[in-house]
Amino acid sequence: MLSTDPNDPLQWPNWKKTMILIIVSLYSFLSNSALLGPSVYIGIFAETFKISPVIASGLISYPNICYGVGTLITVPAYLKFGRRPVMILSLVVYLAGLIGCGCSTSYGSLMACRLIHALASGVCEALPVQLVNDIFFLHERGNKLGYYTVCLCWGSTGPLYAGYMLAGGYSWRLFFYVETAFAGLLLILAFLFVEETTYKRNSPDGPAIPNPNGEKRVFGHDELDGKSSEEQVERVVEVETMVPPRRTFVQTLKPWSGINKDENFFLTMGRSFSYFLVPAVLWVVATYGIYIGLGALVFNYTFPSIIVAPPYNWKQENAGLIALGNVIGYGLAVPLVWTSDRLAAYLTKRNGGIREAEMRLGVLIPAAFIAPAGLIVYGYTAQNQLHWIGYFAGVAMTDWGSYFFFTFTLAYAVDSYNANVSEMLIAMCIGKQMISFAFGIYVLEWVIESGYVTIIAGVFCGVLFANNAFVFLFMWKGKSIRKWMAGTWLARWHRGTIKQVMAH
Repeated sequence: MLSTDPNDPLQWPNWKKTMILIIVSLYSFLSNSALLGPSVYIGIFAETFKISPVIASGLISYPNICYGVGTLITVPAYLKFGRRPVMILSLVVYLAGLIGCGCSTSYGSLMACRLIHALASGVCEALPVQLVNDIFFLHERGNKLGYYTVCLCWGSTGPLYAGYMLAGGYSWRLFFYVETAFAGLLLILAFLFVEETTYKRNSPDGPAIPNPNGEKRVFGHDELDGKSSEEQVERVVEVETMVPPRRTFVQTLKPWSGINKDENFFLTMGRSFSYFLVPAVLWVVATYGIYIGLGALVFNYTFPSIIVAPPYNWKQENAGLIALGNVIGYGLAVPLVWTSDRLAAYLTKRNGGIREAEMRLGVLIPAAFIAPAGLIVYGYTAQNQLHWIGYFAGVAMTDWGSYFFFTFTLAYAVDSYNANVSEMLIAMCIGKQMISFAFGIYVLEWVIESGYVTIIAGVFCGVLFANNAFVFLFMWKGKSIRKWMAGTWLARWHRGTIKQVMAH
C-alpha cells in the first residue's frame, strides 16, 4: 500500500532523502577514517608508549572489533527507541571518544577512548542501510547503497590524512582534533535534518505491510506460500484515508521518538545470531570480513613498514600514501554503481516482469578475478622489493573488486530477506569485524616468518578467490537455497517470533 501520509518517509521530498543519505554517508566516512587513520602511527605509538609494534597495532585491531560488536546494542536500540535518538546519541559518544583520544597520555587511556568512539560509531555500519530501506523504494536501493558504500570505503583513506598531518610538525594528536571538529559539525547537521524514519504502515485488512514494489519477505514465509518478494508483480494500492498534516520543522527536531512496544530488545539481539546459519547472509559476512581485513588492516599494516625501509626510504609522513590506491580503485568502480540495478531490470524484463534477487549478481564476475589478482601483484612486489607502483596497482585492483562485492552482495541479501534487515545487519557487522580482525592481528608476524608471497599472494589470495567463487553458486542455486531454508526449524522460529515487519 502506497501511503498518502506526508509523514511517510517514502513521501518525503527528494532533497530531504538526499540530505539524510549524505549525512549518514559522511558519518560512515568519518568513523571509518577515525578507526583506520592511526594505522600509520603504529611505529610512533610503539616508540612513545615503549611497546612493540604488534602491541601498538592493537590500537587499530581491537577498536575494529568494537566497531562491529557495538551494533549488538545500537541496532536493537534504534528498533526499540527510534533511529533519530540513537544516531544523535551515538554521535555525542563518538565525539567524546575522539576528544579523549586527543588528550590521552598513556597507551591504556588511548585504547579506552579508541574503544569508546569505535563502539559508538559502529552504528553507522547498519543505520545507513536501514535508513536507505526506510526512505527509498526497492528499485532505488542499489544506487543509494552504492553511494553509502563508497563513502564507507573511502574512509579507509584515513591513513593518508593522518600521515600528512605529521608533515605539519604536529603530533599524532592533531588527527583526532581534526576528526573531532568534523564530528561536531556532523552532529549539528544530524540534529537539524535526520528526522525519525520509523513508520508503521497498516493495510485495510490488518497489520500486513505491502510494498509498492512487491510484498515483503518475512524470513521463510513467502517461499512456503510459493511466492517471493521478487516474484510479485509491482502493484500500488491507493486507500482513501484521513491525511494528517506534515510535521513542522520544529516538531522534527524532537530528539526522542516513541518506544516501539512490538520490538523485544533482547530477542532482537538473540535472533540476529541465527542469521549466521543463512547461506546468503554468511556469504556477505565473509565477503565484508575478508575485504575489510585486506584493505583496512593488511595493506595499512604492511605498507608503512615496507616503504620507510630500504630500498624505498620514504619519510614516515608519506606512509599513508597507500590510500591513493584506495582512491583509484574505488574511483574507477563508482561510475559503474548503476550496473547492478540495470542488469536486474533487464533480466526482470526478459523474465516476464518477475524479479529474482539473484539477477543483480552477474556484475560481480569480473571483480571475482581482478581482486585476487591484485593480491598477487602486491605480494610479489613486497617480496621482491619491486617498483613502488606495484603496491598501488595491487591495492587499486583489490579495492576495485571489493567495491562491487561490498555493494551488491549486501543488496542481494537485503533483496532476499528484506523484512528482517536490522537483525541481519547485526550479524553482518559482528561477523565481518571478527573475520577482518583475524586477518590483521598477526599479519606482521606472519609475513616476517613466511614471506609476503606465501601469506598475501598465496594464503590470502586463495581465501579471497574461494569466497568470490560463491557468486556462481548463488547465481545458479540461490533461489533453491532460499526455498530449502524456508522449510527449516530456523524459518519456523522466525515466523513464530517476528511481530512486525520493519522494512517496507
